[in-house]
Amino acid sequence: QVRLVESGGDLVEAGGSLRLSCAASGINFGMRVMGWYRQVPEKQRELVAAITSGGSTNYADSVKGRFTISRDNAKNTVYLQMNSLKPEDTAVYYCNAHRERTYYPGPVDYWGQGTQVTVSS
Repeated sequence: QVRLVESGGDLVEAGGSLRLSCAASGINFGMRVMGWYRQVPEKQRELVAAITSGGSTNYADSVKGRFTISRDNAKNTVYLQMNSLKPEDTAVYYCNAHRERTYYPGPVDYWGQGTQVTVSS
């Protein structure tokens, strides 16, 4: 059974920091690009950051310089370190495991259940 379990969401004041974690099980972690997305009500889910199995990263412009994504392949876990948080970072954050190559097995995407991040002004 595939599971992506997020943790670390919380209420924090603007300027503060949080670290999100996503523990994956039931998947071949090394065959997945791991990503963090976020969503607010009535808006589309948007990519925040992603990291390939080799460690290459990609960030949304809105979080560059403030957020850092990392992964521990031995622990099947991906992290999102969020610094200098702003009220507009408030959202539900979702962990994503995306099939890195089209010929790799399994569904294209797996999703976690989400964790709420709220940044107060």
